Amino acid sequence: MTAQDAITPAGNGSYPFYTGDPANKARQSGAALPASMRDQLTDPDGYIPDPGLVQAANVALLLSQPLLLTGEPGTGKTQFAYSLANELGLGEPLKFETKSSTEARDLFYVYDHLGRFHASNKSTDPVNFIQYNVLGEAILRAKDKKAVSKYLPEAFAHDGKPKRSVVLIDEIDKAPRDVPNDVLNEIEAMYFRVPELGNAEIRADNTLQPVVIMTSNSEKALPDAFLRRCIYYHVPFPSDGALRRIVVSRFRETLREDSALLEDALSFFWNAREPGQGLRKPPATAEFLNWLQSMVDTGSDANAPVGSDDAALDASRVTLFKTREDQDLARILIDQWKRGRP
Repeated sequence: MTAQDAITPAGNGSYPFYTGDPANKARQSGAALPASMRDQLTDPDGYIPDPGLVQAANVALLLSQPLLLTGEPGTGKTQFAYSLANELGLGEPLKFETKSSTEARDLFYVYDHLGRFHASNKSTDPVNFIQYNVLGEAILRAKDKKAVSKYLPEAFAHDGKPKRSVVLIDEIDKAPRDVPNDVLNEIEAMYFRVPELGNAEIRADNTLQPVVIMTSNSEKALPDAFLRRCIYYHVPFPSDGALRRIVVSRFRETLREDSALLEDALSFFWNAREPGQGLRKPPATAEFLNWLQSMVDTGSDANAPVGSDDAALDASRVTLFKTREDQDLARILIDQWKRGRP
């Protein structure tokens, strides 16, 4: 059986796009693939925050303290920063993706020592070998350009007038344990030093300090001293009602809260997330949205239950289950759920 046999083309152009048969290769200059749905699924206007998260965010803004968010992957911790920045009119957040090799200074800037060493003109201004990262960039943008012009490399884009930024430090728990402690004072007072520029100290204006959002998947415990400097909130997994509202917000006119497809999809989703099902990684909100998207775009009827097209349901399980063992188990769970539903 080929992919063409397994799934009937329906809602999205020439789906399936790939059949594994060279005879079906595109004759034009590239296949007409659909545009990415990421913008629709991550549009900050469609973000629906947990009420407790709204309260925590306002406390963090009131006290000018960083907001640290934990919660199951896929619960919208990262997207919250975009929603906040969007509503406050502060532009897109400056995002830093933490790695296991991250050092404290990396949050502010990196310096190309090797490039400086090999520069043909040793009198070249050392500032041009600096690349500012999120906290450094946000602090510089909070200052008038004239006040910090000597610290700006030629490629740095400054609007001229000072402005506030939202900084997103994603998955800070991936960093070595000493990193959060090493940036305590700098994050609290919003300043940093640059030894390569004569130990210059650059400090944000108190009235325009960056709004700092940090996320953690709780893979490692964060230091107590660091936690004391943060406003903390654990983003809970959405309830059934909240998840319905999220779906309607993201899918707009495609799915309604009372759509048969959504009703059935939620039934299977909550069943799959039951602790006793044996999944290594139960599906989260992000996987659920992708699952619905794949079904809708392959022609599933919003007014028909999940599984009215068994082949499409089986194919779409790759969006819900992210390990080989879970995908094998998914077939059993789907069969059991279909037999047990009303």
